Amino acid sequence: MSLWTLRGFGQGIATTGWPEKADDDDGQQDTLGMPRIGAERCSDTCRRCEEVCPTQAIRLDTRGHLASLDYGRCIACQLCVEACPSGTLQASSAWAFGVRERADLKWSLDPDALAGEKLAAHIEKSFRGSLHIRHVDAGSCNGCESELQALNNPFYNLHRLGIFFTASPRAADLLLVTGTVTAAMHEPLLATWQAMPEPRRVLACGTCAVSGGVCGNTYASGAGLDGVLPVDIWLPGCPPNPAAIIEALLLLLERKPQRVRGGLPHEP
Repeated sequence: MSLWTLRGFGQGIATTGWPEKADDDDGQQDTLGMPRIGAERCSDTCRRCEEVCPTQAIRLDTRGHLASLDYGRCIACQLCVEACPSGTLQASSAWAFGVRERADLKWSLDPDALAGEKLAAHIEKSFRGSLHIRHVDAGSCNGCESELQALNNPFYNLHRLGIFFTASPRAADLLLVTGTVTAAMHEPLLATWQAMPEPRRVLACGTCAVSGGVCGNTYASGAGLDGVLPVDIWLPGCPPNPAAIIEALLLLLERKPQRVRGGLPHEP
């Protein structure tokens, strides 16, 4: 018997029981997530949060008060939280921001701009037992790729949930895309999508894939998947952590509820 086998027996089971066991460790304790919007009012003429936001996720009204926050652009850098003198923007541990509708990532003071409750399209029963993913890096910094690799470590062990990565798009149910969709990757991305059999789904993983992020909207890089492919799940984050990715995948499979609506996170 090898030394590594003996060591494994000595350490016991390393894989978490989450998410089947909701009380088990999800690996994200004491980590900072997306900023939350507190009840405190903005200070008059204070524009600090908008000025420090690197992705223009924050919009203010004519008085300089917070008018909207697009979590699809947010990279959770916490600069707005640090700059806010009134506590309107506060730190939080909210990280499960996978949504079916892009509009659900936008918070706004205007009630007409809030995304309404929409019934999710029922996923095909054939996906319920297992899901095969083809990942395409369409111009990322490899931060998202680092988190994706963690899905197969002993702690998260994605295979226990019946979810697998595949090398061939012809064997894939889901196209998981990271990056801003650069000019060089636009055609290969579409070719991968076209090679996938029906029914096929798309997950925009990371803020770059959702909106372009910090490096998007240039002559060489795009603004993410909006207008490029039909997206079923939008998952912001820079990068989204492994637990957030798992939540988004289970949301796609209708095995987890959506936690964010109209830019407001709620516990399931």
